[in-house]
Amino acid sequence: MKTSNVSIGLINPKSPDNVGSVMRAAGNFQVDSVFYTGKRYPRALMRNPAITDMRRKVGQNIPLTEVTSLIEEVPENMSIVCVEFAENAIPLPEYEHPENAFYIFGPEDGTLSQSIIDQADAVVYVPTIGCMNLAATVNVLLYDRLTKSSLGYEGYEGYEDYESNELIRLNRDINNRLKVREALINSTVRGEPVEP
Repeated sequence: MKTSNVSIGLINPKSPDNVGSVMRAAGNFQVDSVFYTGKRYPRALMRNPAITDMRRKVGQNIPLTEVTSLIEEVPENMSIVCVEFAENAIPLPEYEHPENAFYIFGPEDGTLSQSIIDQADAVVYVPTIGCMNLAATVNVLLYDRLTKSSLGYEGYEGYEDYESNELIRLNRDINNRLKVREALINSTVRGEPVEP
């Protein structure tokens, strides 16, 4: 049973593809809600209503809400975690995620304001050469949260009801029927070379 609460805040995102991919990540990693500020994203949707919805089924039930201020949306029990290349920020591999977090991400072509950074409980960055796009950064951060969780995968709703292969079968693409050879499984566990 999921016990933590996680929200994502996007500052003035411009790309519907990025926002759709963020929503898909939110579904994959069981985020509770996504908020955004600014008018660029809704304007882009109005200019091109045929834009494909990238969120897919997994993110369709997560609320995506336009707000004036992300900081005003943060409940008292949530830590504000800004994700930004900022001097003195904590490298993501060294960061311990709070149980309840409101993660704030800057726009694709800009940065967070100093006033938001100053209100954060923590500021982290993903150590890369150059910066990643918005959706990629959200995915990396949420995966990092999952792998460091004291609950592990078991903290994700529904996981405890399935053995590993059942979980894979339930969640993989309908065109994927791949299986790992028994010899490879055994060699991976024992560290032995695999015969072709």
